[in-house]
Amino acid sequence: MLMLILTQATDEKSEENRKELNQLLQKVAAGDKEAFGQLYYRTRVAIYGLALSYVKSAHTAQDITHDAFVRIWEAAPQYRAQGTPMGWMLAITRNLSLMRLRTQQRHTDLEEDQWDAIPAEAQAVTAEDRALLQDALSALEEGERRIVLLHAVAGLKHREIGSLLEIPLATVLSKYHRALKKLRIQLEGGGPQ
Repeated sequence: MLMLILTQATDEKSEENRKELNQLLQKVAAGDKEAFGQLYYRTRVAIYGLALSYVKSAHTAQDITHDAFVRIWEAAPQYRAQGTPMGWMLAITRNLSLMRLRTQQRHTDLEEDQWDAIPAEAQAVTAEDRALLQDALSALEEGERRIVLLHAVAGLKHREIGSLLEIPLATVLSKYHRALKKLRIQLEGGGPQ
C-alpha cells in the first residue's frame, strides 16, 4: 500500500487533472471565488508541502501557503497555459519561500511533528501507514525528500521538478531513484531502527 502512495498517477489521470486545474485558473482569472476555493482544496497540500520543505517551519509554511494563494488569485489573469498549472503555482510558492529564507537567513532541521502537519490528501491512508511513511521519508536527504514529495504529492514530472528546483534532469532522476531505493529498504524493514 505504501509503495502505491509513492507512485505517480497514470498519464491519463495526470492530463485530466492538468486540464481541470487550467479550467479552474481561467475561472479564478475571471474572479470566480468558488473556483478559487476548489483550486485551493485541490492544491493546498502540494503548496504547503513545498513551502515546508524550504522553510522547515510549519507556521512559516502556513504563512507562505496563504501568501501563495493570495498571489495566485492576483496573478491568475496573467497565467498562460504553456506549462502545467501546478508547476506555475509551485513556482510562485518556491519564489515566496526563497524570499522568506533570504529575509530570515535561518536554516533549521525539520522536526517530525512538522512533517505530520502536512494535511492528508483524500486517499485512505491509515495512521499506521502515515507513521511508517513519515519514518521512511525521514531517512531521505532533504533534496531527495523534496523530489519525492513533488513527484508523489504534487504530481509533477521529473523535468518539471528539475525546472522548478533549478537542477538538471539527470540529477533529479538519480536522486529520485536513490530515494526510492532508500524508501524500499526502509519500508521492507532493512533500514536503521
